[in-house]
Amino acid sequence: MILFDTGSAHVADRMHAAVREWSADPLTLAFYSHGHIDHVMGMGPYDAGAEAAGRPRPQVVAQERVRDRFDRYALTAGYNSVINQRQFQAPGLRWPTEYRLPDVTFRDAMTVTRGGLTFELFHAMGETDDAAVAYVPEHRLLLPGDMFIWLTPNCGNPQKVQRYPREWARDLRRMAALGAEVMMPSHGAPVFGSDRIEQALTETAEWLESIIDQTLAMLNDGSRLDDIVHAVKPPARLSERVYLQPKYDEPEFIVRNLWRMYGGWYDGNPAHLKPARDADVARAVAELAGGAAKVADAARRAVDEGDLRLAAHLAEMATQADPENAALHEIRAEVYGARAKAEPSLMATGVFKWAANESRRASGQEEEPGSLRRLVV
Repeated sequence: MILFDTGSAHVADRMHAAVREWSADPLTLAFYSHGHIDHVMGMGPYDAGAEAAGRPRPQVVAQERVRDRFDRYALTAGYNSVINQRQFQAPGLRWPTEYRLPDVTFRDAMTVTRGGLTFELFHAMGETDDAAVAYVPEHRLLLPGDMFIWLTPNCGNPQKVQRYPREWARDLRRMAALGAEVMMPSHGAPVFGSDRIEQALTETAEWLESIIDQTLAMLNDGSRLDDIVHAVKPPARLSERVYLQPKYDEPEFIVRNLWRMYGGWYDGNPAHLKPARDADVARAVAELAGGAAKVADAARRAVDEGDLRLAAHLAEMATQADPENAALHEIRAEVYGARAKAEPSLMATGVFKWAANESRRASGQEEEPGSLRRLVV
């Protein structure tokens, strides 16, 4: 038996049991499509079964940078616990520090034959820098991992390390040229038919390329990040595609990721180069407004007028100017609760729900429970 991706730790035993209902054949080979923990934490039951039977452990094959990712995860386990609790509204999530390392790695490409099948692997970059895409010519089968997830590409995630939009678009077109008849992403339903696969991959590439081109054009003209974020829009003609809905990541987050890659961290606003503390700015604004309560009232008015972005700035300033004031935290919770309900993407919803619950705690209110949605990290 051969696996492409192995699943996450919290479903490893269930997945193993389900596979064993289908086949009792020993697992001899597994591939990691990349090093995210929802793809690499399912080997435990198979390794244990091999040891109990006196067989060698299954081989695991991955792109060589997976090992570097695991090293980084061990260094930043606390940070990753916090940001993933926030992103997925999962208070009990704890980031692992131990990983099943690959036995064999490759840099650019590798061909593996096993069980009468050929796995033509190549290194791809997109959501991560360590992706392995596989093509199985015997079945004209494409295994893209998370390079295709039935949503807009996850390459702007605001709480995670660098993503690679240009390389992602390039590798989508490389996959489209393979002529696969079946594509089995690591999340979501399979796609059947070479024309449908080519369309899904090339249109996703086109969607990304439009954002990239617009962003780089404005960056090269000397625009500030603030102007670019609010100006760049994805192609309208692709907005109805079911696989291009911004329900996980968002176009403006991809713009920020492109700026980080090509423009550094300075956003073009001189006041942000060596800024005052946020709390100091907030107190100065509150004093000018006649008190933090006046700023909070303005936040409520902005909500009533439908300007949730402005409301968030004002609510944040009000509570930073007077952080012990429970009434101001009630308003901040209202503002971020409204923002969370209005957002289409999991990324934004998670951050705003987290902020609302911070202020609910500070004002003695009951927190809104979180729900662990699809763990794609």
